[in-house]
Amino acid sequence: MRAVDILARKRDGEALSRAEIDWIVLGYAKGDLPDYQMAAFLMAVYLRGMTRQETVDLTLAMAASGETLDLSDISDYWVDKHSSGGVGDKTSLVVLPLVASCGVPVAKMSGRGLGFSGGTLDKLEAIAGFDVNLSADRFRQLARENGLVLAGQSVALAPADGKMYALRDVTATVSSLPLIASSIMSKKIAAGANGIVLDVKVGRGAFMADEAEGRVLAQTMVDIGRDAGRQVVAVISDMNQPLGEAVGNSLEVAEAIETLRGAGPADLREHSLAIAGYMLKLAGRGKRWTDADAVRTLLEQHLDNGSALAKFRQMIAAQGGNVAMVDDPAKLPQASIRETYDAPQSGYIAQIAADQIAWAAFDLGAGREKKEDPIDVAVGLEVPVKVGDQVEQGKPLVTIYANDAAKVAACRARLDAAFSYSPTPVEPLPLFYGVVS
Repeated sequence: MRAVDILARKRDGEALSRAEIDWIVLGYAKGDLPDYQMAAFLMAVYLRGMTRQETVDLTLAMAASGETLDLSDISDYWVDKHSSGGVGDKTSLVVLPLVASCGVPVAKMSGRGLGFSGGTLDKLEAIAGFDVNLSADRFRQLARENGLVLAGQSVALAPADGKMYALRDVTATVSSLPLIASSIMSKKIAAGANGIVLDVKVGRGAFMADEAEGRVLAQTMVDIGRDAGRQVVAVISDMNQPLGEAVGNSLEVAEAIETLRGAGPADLREHSLAIAGYMLKLAGRGKRWTDADAVRTLLEQHLDNGSALAKFRQMIAAQGGNVAMVDDPAKLPQASIRETYDAPQSGYIAQIAADQIAWAAFDLGAGREKKEDPIDVAVGLEVPVKVGDQVEQGKPLVTIYANDAAKVAACRARLDAAFSYSPTPVEPLPLFYGVVS
């Protein structure tokens, strides 16, 4: 095969064969294909798209470009979840121990935050000593012993995806549905999941701002999973306002712990119960967890009776974390400055722009521009109001947690742009827009 022939076929809108896609992807992973030819391939895909079969073949080629995780000797069925990223999205910290507390094993590899999108690993590292860098043997050991492990993604898993994503980032080819879907699903398939619940966020604080585009992405990923022999459910969820109240790593960990104690914000609790319910449904494979009401009751019980919290505590201890911070979240890193942002007028909240809230936390130091940048885990915001709430001028809307007074002004300017108000009542935003399965 010749790269130029494959590129010409994709440029002209022709469908590539599995062999051609394998040749391109695996060749690039091994260093045999230069960046400029992969860049041309990515641009051709961006402009011409891919058929369903091409997208599946691309996903499987990326998954096969490195190691794959096989946990079948521990359990015959592993269930995983993936969120497409959002603002205040600490769902994994609640859902994973909740599901594991029901006897369904969860072995998850997560990533770090970039830009205003928070990363699960960054949140967990707010707990002193927690180790996200596990060897494959240690990962498997914890999965076997505890039925719950959460660590950083191995660079050996789907390495073609990492190289291709870096190139997409500098060639204006990030926002391509086939490339987005194959990037997400290749890692999940390589990580050994049998059942996958996808939390596809749509709105101002999500990668997909448009609900219709989010549905197309969800359907594409569900189709990939089905064709690759996996069971997949995609939930379309709202990200026009933050999920929960906390935005910022240490603050989000504290809120997740509060939720695991049976309290926490109502929207975060409800979102977590829904995602956990779908995970149990997949794990049942049609034989267990089929009664939605019974599943809901069980999950609520495990949040309220401490079972889920105990599982979270077990995971933290097993991976070297300071469990005293779980027992008393006040021991988590704390910001030195605490101020309120007050409502400039009375009325009903018509908008809480999730992206502006996220950038406000970013301005305080809660996020990073580049993967190697440090972050301040203590800073962030608490936003206890939601769209539709009635507010009074001069009353607090947001609590700001900062460690640098010079950064607060920029944060406040973002908050000015985040909120809008209506003199008449406003309908609350939905948590979910639908399910693709």
